[in-house]
Amino acid sequence: MKESRRKVSKAGALILSAIVAAALLICTVMPAVAADSDEAQGIVDKARVTFNNFMRDSNYTWLHENLKEAKGLLIFPQVIKGGFIIGGSGGTGVLVVKDEKKGDWSQPSFYTVGSVSFGLQIGGEVAEVIMMAMSQKAIDSLFASSFKLGADTSIAAGPVGGGAKGNVTADFISFAKSKGLYAGLNLEGSVVDVRDSLNKSYYGKNVSPVDIIAKKEVSNKGSAELRDSLRKAMK
Repeated sequence: MKESRRKVSKAGALILSAIVAAALLICTVMPAVAADSDEAQGIVDKARVTFNNFMRDSNYTWLHENLKEAKGLLIFPQVIKGGFIIGGSGGTGVLVVKDEKKGDWSQPSFYTVGSVSFGLQIGGEVAEVIMMAMSQKAIDSLFASSFKLGADTSIAAGPVGGGAKGNVTADFISFAKSKGLYAGLNLEGSVVDVRDSLNKSYYGKNVSPVDIIAKKEVSNKGSAELRDSLRKAMK
């Protein structure tokens, strides 16, 4: 009888230990998920600010005037020299793609851009960056998990200055500014990667850029202000 009680007691202890371990795991994971979700929303909000900064700046009239020609935009609120690897540079941002039929913009998908050296020419260590995706090839490359600018797709710097004109032909056209000034930023050779963890946190499940943008399987109300700014700039 005593042996039977000992077995029951031992089994109970094991079950209790399992319950406690599961509870601790949940307590650990939930704050991490919430933190990632907050980070994702923060990037979306900063992307809106960056976009509006470019739209208000008279040095980037070419970007504003040719926005309707872009199939999509990669917006990086903060590209930091030394951000990812020793001696390297990087930043996290979002891709939004235009619905040609409706004239609306997609939900955001999260990406990183990284390079051994972007070679910021002036303006310090930090820059805001917008890349216009001008071709279907550019959009298709963004639906891959990773690609290299200048190798898989062509990239060129966009015209800068009040009343700037120019016929630029490339899959991506980039603009960068640092501390309110033009920042010469060489993005050729940079690697663009999908940030799967932020996509999952922002939409609550594993989703790819194709799921978010092409299939429109998910949405997040937190992107409304960014998409509204994009719509207004198109008018």
